[in-house]
Amino acid sequence: MQRFSLDQLATLRAVIDEGTFEAAAGRMHVSASAISQRVKAMEQAAGQVLVRRTAPVTLTPAGDVLLRYARQIELLEADTLRELDDGPDGGQHLLVPLAVNADSLATWFLGSLRELGEELGATFDLHREDQEHTISLLRAGTVMAAVTTTRASIQGCVTEPLGLMRYRAVAAPAFVARWIPQHPDLAALTDAPVVTFDRSDELQRAFVLARTGGVGGPSHYVPASHDFARAVVLGLGWALLPEQQCLAEIDDGTLVELAPRHPVDVALYWQRWNLASPLLDAVSRAVREAAATALHPF
Repeated sequence: MQRFSLDQLATLRAVIDEGTFEAAAGRMHVSASAISQRVKAMEQAAGQVLVRRTAPVTLTPAGDVLLRYARQIELLEADTLRELDDGPDGGQHLLVPLAVNADSLATWFLGSLRELGEELGATFDLHREDQEHTISLLRAGTVMAAVTTTRASIQGCVTEPLGLMRYRAVAAPAFVARWIPQHPDLAALTDAPVVTFDRSDELQRAFVLARTGGVGGPSHYVPASHDFARAVVLGLGWALLPEQQCLAEIDDGTLVELAPRHPVDVALYWQRWNLASPLLDAVSRAVREAAATALHPF
């Protein structure tokens, strides 16, 4: 297999980041035909299809491997230029893609990036995904690092523990009076409406199974962390909320904790590429420090 040029690797990154050949062409200041020719040349060199011509474009498994390589080359180049210049690369900001679950993004993660972009000469592309699925973005090469529940390192990555994100089962007082009149008996949760983030969110269902042995009631789907918490306060249903989003409301009576002795702890880990990169080291250090103050220790 032939080697790939830096222009080709940059083209692959642009196609995936922008979603179409036309948008990638605009980013790289070339024609869409030139983008297509570069991708075809890469596929000929690899001997297999790399890019699916969908809307937006997606990668084949072989394309995932090459995208990871392309992003690693870009990261190493940025580190090198930064070291030579003793500072950010002359205004050329590296785009750092990271995968983060919605609850971390809404509560503690953004604080870890405060002032980091300017310090590193980088911008951040945050992919919001369920903590059990962020690892798929890392494996595909879409992101450089991810907050995940997966402890075992995937190939080419290293893992470090961040801490435990603690959730509390809560509901509005009027909702409890209507649907759980025998509170703290939780048997009624098998019929009571529940607020669920999306169809991959199993947290509430697992809680009901553990506490009652049954399945949960009908679900409202609210796929935005702030709106999710707001839906619970408004009484649409009960749910498990991160402590950062419900402790004050429990204290002032806006929410009722359904099972104070049974919080749910979700272990979070930081997985990142196993590269000697000062930039990625700095991001990892900032995330680790923010997690230490926001999460419960293992």
